[in-house]
Amino acid sequence: MAFPSDLDEDAPIFAIAMAAELANMHPQTLRQYDRMGLVTPQRTAGRVRRYSLRDVAQLREIAVLSNEGVSLEGIARVLELQREVLGLRRRVRALEAELADERLTRLGGRIFAAGERGDVVPLAHGRRTARRTEVVVWRPARVHEAEVDADERPRPVRRRRPAAKKPASD
Repeated sequence: MAFPSDLDEDAPIFAIAMAAELANMHPQTLRQYDRMGLVTPQRTAGRVRRYSLRDVAQLREIAVLSNEGVSLEGIARVLELQREVLGLRRRVRALEAELADERLTRLGGRIFAAGERGDVVPLAHGRRTARRTEVVVWRPARVHEAEVDADERPRPVRRRRPAAKKPASD
């Protein structure tokens, strides 16, 4: 037997009567919300509405907002903004993954140069500055990639000085 946590949230499994019961609404209200575009269920080949767990959760959220006095136009705007936030979160995760991949494949670290006006100019690995008047500001020492984390630059090796000899006391 499948438990609710095992089900796909987007699987269209509930008929309108069951979805209305789960959302504690009248089926006619669900039809109205569908016409308005607040909650758009999937349709079968025979054009029968089928609601998912996500749709039922959204219907419950609409009920809470409506009971708090938010108009249907306001609810539509809230739902639109929530969808936008969800899309932006997905985009951020994709960019973070892309950045992590870039850091893993980067050779040796980053190299910067100072431009004519004092601005910082990033340089690609193995590239020289465009003009001889530009100065390289920072360049990491060549270190084996396994020895350096992606976010850390190489640290210089510190050597210990030999301990000073103490004068013999009589």
